[in-house]
Amino acid sequence: MATITTVTDLSLPELEVFSMLTEAQMRRSKESTNGIFLAESPKVIEIALEAGCKPLAILSEEKVIERQGRAVLERCPDTPVYTADSKLLTEITGYHLTKGMMCAMKRPADRYMEEVCQDARRVVVMEGLTNVTNEGAIFRSAAALGMDAVLLTPNCCHPLNRRTVRVSMGTVFQLPWAFVGNNPEEWPGIGIAKLHAMGFKTAAMALSEKAVSLDDPALKSEEKLAIIMGTEGDGLTEKTIAACDYVVRIPMRHGVDSLNVAAAAAVAFWELGKDN
Repeated sequence: MATITTVTDLSLPELEVFSMLTEAQMRRSKESTNGIFLAESPKVIEIALEAGCKPLAILSEEKVIERQGRAVLERCPDTPVYTADSKLLTEITGYHLTKGMMCAMKRPADRYMEEVCQDARRVVVMEGLTNVTNEGAIFRSAAALGMDAVLLTPNCCHPLNRRTVRVSMGTVFQLPWAFVGNNPEEWPGIGIAKLHAMGFKTAAMALSEKAVSLDDPALKSEEKLAIIMGTEGDGLTEKTIAACDYVVRIPMRHGVDSLNVAAAAAVAFWELGKDN
C-alpha cells in the first residue's frame, strides 16, 4: 500500500504540484508545463492509469481512501498520498475536489495528426474551442458515438487541463487526439490540406444557405469523413467553411436556429459515426 501522509502544514513543498498551475495555464499550454497534468476523481484516475499515464502524487479526502479510492491506491503502491479533510484540500487546490481525490500525473508527449488519423475513418476537428466544458463533453460524445480520433486547432484549450479531463470522464485518455500543427497560421489552409491528403472529406457544421442536411446520404457514404465543429457563439470561420467539401446543418424545429456546440456534436456523431 502507498505511504499516506496526513496534511497539517499547507506549506509542504510536496503539495506544490497540486497548486502551482493556474486554470489559465492548464487551459492554454501546448507545452509540457512542468510535465504535469491533474486527473480528478477515482474513476478518471483509474482510466488514466489504464491508458499508461504515470502517477506522481495523490491528494485525497480521508474518507475516500477507504472507499472508492482504495482501488487507485492499490494500483499505485509507490506513489505518495497526501490526505486531509475536504475543507483543507480546498485551501490547497483552490477548488472542491470532485469525488474527493486528485492525482498529479506525468504528461505524455503530444502526438501528430498523421499518427492519430492513420487508421481512422471518422474524426472530429475542434476549431478554436476555449470552453473547457464543451471540449470535455465533445470528447465524451466522440468516444461514445463512433469517432476514431479528435483533432484540435492550435488555438483550442489543451485537452489535459483539469476540467476537460473531468468533464470528458477520462475519454481524453481513451480516444487518440492531436493538435493540427503548432501555429494558428496552419489552420485552416495547411490543416485541411493534410486531411484531404489523407483521404478525408471535410464537413463544416455551420448555418448556411448552401448547407446540406445532416441526414444527406452522401455524407454517410463517405469512406473517411472529418466533422469540423466551431467555437460556441461565433461558429466556424468563413475561411474554414469555404475550404470544406460539405457545409452541414442539423434540421431544427420551432424556430430554433442552432444547438450548443457540444449538443450539436453529439447529434452529428450519432448520425455520421462509423457504426451507423
